[in-house]
Amino acid sequence: MPDILTKQDGPVLHITINQPERGNAVTDDMVRELSRLIAEAPKTSDIVVLRGAGKDFCVGRAGMGARPEVEPTAFARRNFSDVVFDAYGAMRNCPIPIVAVVQGGAHGFGCAIAAACDITLASDKASFSVPEMAHQIMPTMVMSSFVDRVPRKAMAYLVYSMFEVSPERALSYGIVSDVVPSAQLEATVSKLIAAMLKAPTISIRAAKEYIRTGPDMPVAGAIEYARNLHATINSAAEIRKPRG
Repeated sequence: MPDILTKQDGPVLHITINQPERGNAVTDDMVRELSRLIAEAPKTSDIVVLRGAGKDFCVGRAGMGARPEVEPTAFARRNFSDVVFDAYGAMRNCPIPIVAVVQGGAHGFGCAIAAACDITLASDKASFSVPEMAHQIMPTMVMSSFVDRVPRKAMAYLVYSMFEVSPERALSYGIVSDVVPSAQLEATVSKLIAAMLKAPTISIRAAKEYIRTGPDMPVAGAIEYARNLHATINSAAEIRKPRG
């Protein structure tokens, strides 16, 4: 059984983490493959939809908390951790939007990638947590995915309490974009994707570019960047071509 499934549906790439019997807990090889798929997605797609198979989205990393026989140096540990940081970076830097669909548990790495995606739709049965400190793991990897999305007090609460929070609370924290009844989750995803695909590809990519960079700029620069990007994109020949 493949660890990760992909399906190309026109301009939409569906990626499914496919280890439902362990809650879609990921190995490092799975994280590397996920990063590769996201990096290559813009060659064929305008949107990525990320799911977990079964009842959970992703409950974290397989073997979390296991200690190596020989403790690595700080430099070696930093390189070891890059597989995770690279995954978050792939999501942030991908020029097309990534939509996460969270139907159940999103914990640790799962909570982090739910936050890192551009839009996250959660079922009302979903749950979110950062349990790393219970496994003697400093949770700065997950925290790095929160840094431009989650307010400080919410981040502190998640990290220190290790409690599971509701999708509504995750919405208030900035991890989730919207919460819908479980029975309506897939219909809501389809409606969202259809709405997004009404825009030309060039507009989809430009919107992500601005969302990724504009909020971190000084206000005056962000406004000028919006002004110039608006003029550039709206004068492009591609903007006037109907999709398909």
